[in-house]
Order: sequence, then C-alpha cells, then structure tokens
Amino acid sequence: MAGYQGIYMQRFQNYLQRSGEHKVIQKLIDTVLRPQITKMAEGKTGFGVLGVGSGGGEMDVYLISILQSVLQSVPISVEVVEPSTDLTQNFKDLVSKTSSLRDVSFNWNTVTCADYETQIKTKQDVKFDLIHMIQMLYYVDDPKATLKFFHSLLKENGKLLIIHEAASSGWEILWKTFKKDLCTNTLSDYLSAGDIRVQLDALGLRYEELVVKNTLDITDCFTEGNKDGQMLLDFMTDREDFHASFSAEVRSSMLELLKNECSTTTDGRVLFNCSLSALLVHA
Repeated sequence: MAGYQGIYMQRFQNYLQRSGEHKVIQKLIDTVLRPQITKMAEGKTGFGVLGVGSGGGEMDVYLISILQSVLQSVPISVEVVEPSTDLTQNFKDLVSKTSSLRDVSFNWNTVTCADYETQIKTKQDVKFDLIHMIQMLYYVDDPKATLKFFHSLLKENGKLLIIHEAASSGWEILWKTFKKDLCTNTLSDYLSAGDIRVQLDALGLRYEELVVKNTLDITDCFTEGNKDGQMLLDFMTDREDFHASFSAEVRSSMLELLKNECSTTTDGRVLFNCSLSALLVHA
C-alpha cells in the first residue's frame, strides 16, 4: 500500500477527529509503555526508536515527549517509515514546529514496510530499543513474517509496541462479515488484535495486552444524503463512494449490521465500537 493520499487522507483525518482515536492511543502509550521506559534504557548511552507506519507523526511526537520526560539526558534517535508522502510531510512540519524535538535526530524513509525490510536486510547491526506499529499491520502481506522480522531488530530489553483495532470491535465484525465485498481494494484480508495475538503465540513471543474501549458516533450514516455520514461510510468501507460501490442489498445489509451488531444505541445515537488494543511485545 502506498499510504493515504488526497481524498483518502481527508477521510482519514475526519475519522481521527470524530473518533478521538489519538486520545485513546495516548492513553495506551501512557499506561502500557511509560512504566517500562526506565528499564528499557538501563545502562544505555542512546535510545533508538523505529516508527513503522508513522502517519502524520502526531502519536510519534507524543511518544517521544514521554521518552524525553523519563530519559532526560539520554539522546534519542528516530527512524521513520511511512509510505505516504502527504503524511510524511505533515510529520516533518510537526517536527519543525516542535522546539522540544531540536535535539532528536530523525531519519525519514518514505517507503512501504516491505521495502524498508529489504533495505535493512542489506545492513549490519541495525537495532532499536523501541519499535512501534500503530494501526498499520492491516497493510502488510504476511503479518507473521513482518512481526518476526521487526522483533528481530530489538535490542536487549527492547519492546515492540503494537496498537491495533481490538478483537470483537465493530471493525472486525464489519470487515469479517463482508470480507468478500470489502477485501478487494486496499486490503486483501482483515486483521484484528485477536489475529495478531495468534501470530505472536505461534512465534513464541512474550507480550502483554491492554484494551481501551472507544466509540464513534455514526448516527449520520443512517440519514440518506448526509455528507458527514457519507464520508464516514466511504472511510469505513475503504471506498470512493459507498453508495455507488455496492448493490442496494449489500448496502442495506451493511447498514443493518453496523447498527445492530457493530454498535450500541444510546439516547438515539448510534455508537460504533472502535475499541483499541495495545500489545507490548518483549525482546
């Protein structure tokens, strides 16, 4: 996948804003990662971070600020892998506007995860103290091989932080129920945190998991002609135009599933379950 560009990026940013997803990710970082940082950095003169699928960098910058608050005088270097040129530029702009990042060194890789893996295999002794994969494992062809490879890049006491849509969330119900209709565009398969756990177990890796509940108000999706609802449906189904992409029967079935299986209704508002899971994998 070449990453979000143009209209896809607009829909993505709209989703982030409406779902409050970044606040949930920050909560996961605070709860899962912060208590581990001191031990991870013990006896080290520098701290290396690899962000795989960093997007616009908002969560990377937050994570780095947490590292800085704990590590203080330890130099931090950051390697960024993000295939979207638009999102990479957003990240670079954010770095230039954030004075606390002046002493952090960045190396930018506007390539896919697979291309980065190919590059790294030609180099010797590339290792990191922290590798994070936030909402990106959907886009790799072989999740198990990807997890195995990036886990192999961890230094002693290093951690791999994976943040992903939780098992049994509305996303999993929607995408697995309508797999043959939905997994034909950007994604060829759908992966939840439950599926990632299966792969981690198969690799014999040690990890902990924390799930934080979150909901997205999708009430507008059920009002025909509502532009906000249309934009959400386009994003949630990964389509240019939800209404033009599926038959009337499939659209009706999807909307029924979204309302009755993927969401709860409170005070007349339809709240889609978009809970997130953090998996902290040990070196």
